[in-house]
Amino acid sequence: MTPALTLPARPTLRLWDAAPALSAFALLVALAAIPLLAAAALDPRSLQGEGIWVKPLKFHLALTVYFATLAIFARWMPAGMMETRGWRIYQAVIIACTVGELLWIGGAAALGTASHFNLSSPAWAMLYPLMGVFAVTLTSMTLVMGMAIWRNTATGLPAPVHLSVALGLVLTFVLTVLAASILAQGTGHLVGTPVTGARLPLLGWSREVGDLRAPHFLATHAMHVLPLAGLSALALPSRAQVPAVWIAAAAFCALVLWALATSLAGRPLV
Repeated sequence: MTPALTLPARPTLRLWDAAPALSAFALLVALAAIPLLAAAALDPRSLQGEGIWVKPLKFHLALTVYFATLAIFARWMPAGMMETRGWRIYQAVIIACTVGELLWIGGAAALGTASHFNLSSPAWAMLYPLMGVFAVTLTSMTLVMGMAIWRNTATGLPAPVHLSVALGLVLTFVLTVLAASILAQGTGHLVGTPVTGARLPLLGWSREVGDLRAPHFLATHAMHVLPLAGLSALALPSRAQVPAVWIAAAAFCALVLWALATSLAGRPLV
């Protein structure tokens, strides 16, 4: 019989208990977006057809969700792992890299220039690859946590949910690094020359040409999509549950690769 999925009676307190540093940092990143909202309201400047402060705000939102999600999944890490000195040092490095990324993106906005693909001066040309290293480093936490949860046999989770959480975290790293490495090889996120500048609402992806931000976005959300697939698999007969998670993982990888190939061909996803 599949074990029941139990959630903590007080999830907010459990979140802070399981990963206080990650939880606090997610809250800090969210609160740090408040001055950016004020700047967006007061500063009419734009860059590449978009308000200058939109990009920093998107990154603050994305990283808030990222660290909050890691804090949620931290409750299924092996007992004692997050209290070790090595983990605390690693966690501090991840947080430092994230702060560096946000300062870089916010600083570029304040100066009215681009952060990514900015080779306009030796200083910006040096910062771009360095921030790439920071980005890979902060994303590596999904791989480390995913492998640790995968090996932990005492999570108490039903098998398909356990597998889906671990796979989602691992694939977030693998697919994001793949998409980001291809994105970084060019001189911008667009493949082709837009004529009207038509964009997808909210996401901002081009509706005229290929936009490599689309597969990158999808890749970063493997950690959210696959656990939902694992929960859905609980409705299936027990022997079909784990295979269903593997099929969902393969389908999600195929989706990201299709989005990547479509964007590289210069075609919009929508």
